Amino acid sequence: MCGIFCLLSLSSAQCERAKTVDQYLSRRGPNSSQDLTVAGTNSCCQISFSAHVLHMRGLLTPQPVQDDDGNILVWNGEIFGGLPVMVEENDTAVVSRKLSSCKSPSEILTVLSTIQGPWGFVYYQKAGDYLWFGRDFFGRRSLLWKFDEKICALTLTSVAAQISTPDQSNWKEIPAVGVYRVDLKAFAETGSVAFQIFPWVNAGNDVISPCIENILESFPSGCNAVMNQEGLALTSPVFPLNMSLPKSIDKTEIHPDAHVSPSDLEELLASREKTDEVNNLIKVLSEAVRRRVQSLPLKTQDHSALTSGGASVAILFSGGIDSMILAALADRHIPVDQPIDLLNVAFQLQEPKKQKESAKKLKKHRKKPTDSNIDQAGSQTFSPFDVPDRLTGKAGLKELQNLDPERQWNFVEINVTQEELQKMRQEHICHLVYPLDTVLDDSIGCAVWFAARGRGIIPEDSDQKPFTSSAKVILTGIGADEQLAGYSRHRVRFKMSGHEGLIQELAMEIGRISSRNLGRDDRVIGDHGKEAR
Repeated sequence: MCGIFCLLSLSSAQCERAKTVDQYLSRRGPNSSQDLTVAGTNSCCQISFSAHVLHMRGLLTPQPVQDDDGNILVWNGEIFGGLPVMVEENDTAVVSRKLSSCKSPSEILTVLSTIQGPWGFVYYQKAGDYLWFGRDFFGRRSLLWKFDEKICALTLTSVAAQISTPDQSNWKEIPAVGVYRVDLKAFAETGSVAFQIFPWVNAGNDVISPCIENILESFPSGCNAVMNQEGLALTSPVFPLNMSLPKSIDKTEIHPDAHVSPSDLEELLASREKTDEVNNLIKVLSEAVRRRVQSLPLKTQDHSALTSGGASVAILFSGGIDSMILAALADRHIPVDQPIDLLNVAFQLQEPKKQKESAKKLKKHRKKPTDSNIDQAGSQTFSPFDVPDRLTGKAGLKELQNLDPERQWNFVEINVTQEELQKMRQEHICHLVYPLDTVLDDSIGCAVWFAARGRGIIPEDSDQKPFTSSAKVILTGIGADEQLAGYSRHRVRFKMSGHEGLIQELAMEIGRISSRNLGRDDRVIGDHGKEAR
C-alpha cells in the first residue's frame, strides 16, 4: 500500500505540490519515499512522480519504479490472484515487469484485467509518450485528480488536503469506470487534456459502457473525455448482477409485509438447495479472507510485531454480522498461536442529567465514592462509552472466545472523548474524507480513522491495560450491507417494490460503492500506515 502522486505540466519549472498534501502522502507509506521527474519523449511536457511505500510483501521495492526502457510506474495495490506473485516477490515489481513487456494498448488492458485485488496506478509509457492511470473495478484504492488551467497542470494523487482557496477546492475522485490514457504530444500542442477512456465491460458483452455523459461531472474542469476509438476495454472481474427471481421463491417470501419467524429460518436451513447456497457463499468468503490474511510481510523483514507477540491482522469490529463473520473466517486461516486484534471504537456519550445529580449527592455524603458505593445506591454506574457497538462487540467477543478458546483475542476498547473527536475531525480527518463532504462521510470517516489507529485499552480483570495494535493489515466488512440488503432502506424498498425493486436497489448501490465508500475508507485507514483489505 502506498501514497502515490503524479504532476503533468507544460511548465519548465516544476510545480511544487502543497506541503500538506505531501505530509498526508508520506503517512501512507512510512518505509520508503522517493521523487522522480522526467521530460516527455516527443513533447515539452514535464512529469513529476512521488511515491511513499508501505512495505507489505517480498523485497522492499522503492517507487517510482523506472525500467530500462524509461517506463515509470507508481502503484498502490495488492495482487491476490490472476498474476503469479511468489512469496519472496514484490507485487509492484511484478506489475512493472508485466507492463514493460506490453507493446500495445490491448496488452496493457489484458494485464490490468488479469489482476485480482485492489489497485490504483499511474504509468508513463515512454514508447508513444502516454500517461496511463486508473483504479480497480470497485475503486478500492483512492485516486484523485485536478486540472489547473492557469498553469496547464494535471495532478493525480492518493490524497489531497482540503484547502479553502477557490483554485484548490476542485479535487475529485477519479471514476472507477475504467482506465484512462493521456496523449502527451496532444497535450503539449493544445495545452488541454483529453482523456481516452478504456472502460470495464462484462465478459462476452460487446456493449461499451458507461455513457460518458453520466460521469462528466466527476471530470476536472478544463478537460475533455472520449471513448477510445479502437473500442478496447478491460474485462470485468465479476459477472453482472443476476436480476432474475428464483422460481423457488414462495408466496410468504415474496409478500412485502411478510414477517420472518424462527420457524421460517429453520425451514430454509432444512432445504438442501438453500444449504448448498449458504455453503457456497461461506466457501467464497473464506477463500477471500484466506488470501488477505496470508499475504503478509515476511517475518525476516518485519519481525518486530511478530516476535513481541503482536498481531499481524486486525479487524474493524463492531460485533455486527459482517465483522463477526470476518473474525470467524480469519480464525480458520491464521495460526492459533497468533493473536487477532478486534478494534472497537466508541464515542463518548453525554451523561444523563438524573445520574449526574445523583452522583453529585453521593459525592457530598462520601469522601471517596467508589463504583461499589454507587451500585449500592441503587442505580447502575453510567459508562459514557457503552454505545451499541461496544455492547454488541463485547457479546461478539464472548462468542469468538467460545469458538476458539485457544486464540488470544485482543478486544481493543478505543474510547474517544468529545474533545479529541472535535480536534481531530477539524484538524486532520476532514482532509482525508475530502473531497467527500456529507454528514455521513464525516461520521464514518471519524469512526474508521480512530478505529484504524488502534490505540485504546484492553480490560484485564479490574484493571485497564493501554494497548496499541501492531497490525499492518486491517480487515473491513464494508460492502456487506450493499450486497446482502443490510440497511433499513432495503426493507422499505422491499415493502414498496418487492424482490425486483430490492435487486434494482442493490445493483445501484454496488455500482456506486467506489464513489460512496471505498476511496474514502482507503484514505482514512491508509493515513496510519496500514492497509485496508
